[in-house]
Amino acid sequence: MPKRLPPLVCDEKDRKSVEELSRSRTDEARLVLRARIIIGCMRGESVGQIARRLGIRPNTVIDWRRRFEKEGSAGLRDRPRPGKPKKYDAEFRRNVLNVLEERPPVGQARWDGPAVARRLNAPAHAVWRLLRKEGICLSRQRSWCVSTDPEFTPKAADIVGLYLNPPQNALVLAVDEKPSIQALERATGYVQTDNGKIVRGFKSTYKRHGTLNLFAALTVATGGIRAKTTARKRRIEFLEFMDEVVVDLPTEREIHVILDNYCIHKKNDVWLAAHPNVRFHFTPTSASWLNLVEVWFGIFTKKALRGASFKNTNDLCEAIEAYVAAYGPRAKPFIWRKREVKGSQLRNTIVNLCN
Repeated sequence: MPKRLPPLVCDEKDRKSVEELSRSRTDEARLVLRARIIIGCMRGESVGQIARRLGIRPNTVIDWRRRFEKEGSAGLRDRPRPGKPKKYDAEFRRNVLNVLEERPPVGQARWDGPAVARRLNAPAHAVWRLLRKEGICLSRQRSWCVSTDPEFTPKAADIVGLYLNPPQNALVLAVDEKPSIQALERATGYVQTDNGKIVRGFKSTYKRHGTLNLFAALTVATGGIRAKTTARKRRIEFLEFMDEVVVDLPTEREIHVILDNYCIHKKNDVWLAAHPNVRFHFTPTSASWLNLVEVWFGIFTKKALRGASFKNTNDLCEAIEAYVAAYGPRAKPFIWRKREVKGSQLRNTIVNLCN
């Protein structure tokens, strides 16, 4: 075979597959190398040029070109070979999964790789390899909040309906408060770790300079935020905030306000009577995650509070107001996409999930 060959030609499907594989950061290095050989052949590079650029022998380039010409992108994968018999088979997999359903060893709250290995008298690396293959993370945790409200379904449907299909010409607001935000003062900056990485650092000790409460109203349709800081969070502060929210809104327009079940949100019949166009909708108990303003609170905490330092509550108040003002021009509505959580998911065992 001559050293310079015509550019390799293939169909569009194989071309896209090879291009994606050549840029992959997760596939095996040998597969990525083979894909880069084929990319060079497609560009019309000579066998020698490809070999020098990739640091391989010319015969390797020729072999994988021939394989690709015959089998397409599938030919870049290793062919089945007998190899060494598996030492850790399906029985080992079942044993590991069954151990994870047992009570953890005395003194431990949960199983970990070495504990499972000791229980089965097997190498720890074999246990870890199986856990990675099955996607089981023994250290990572997920929390859940399941409402026991007997009227959960109608209440949740009412609120989600306001998000997805609000009444015509109505305004939907998600309102809540973030209580007791601490004005913490501590030294912050950048530090270099032992491995050379530069990270954000802060001193472990700090001074407390009091707290503030933040009331916020999220306009669901636009994502806009109206916020107010207060020293206390009584019913009177809540109603004063609501007065400020609705004062500029036309009285003929319906206003639907989504709230959780905190005590200051209830028993406000007098205020509601004075504002007949406003209707309160309450989330089910233990289901404050249904309130979209909680999403904004999470963003606000990450952007404006985490790692910050405040000498007093005035500094904290100014930081909150500055963030709200900066957030306004780039505000956009949140898309409701909470996944459904079924009770059966919480009762599933690892064996059931992996079979």
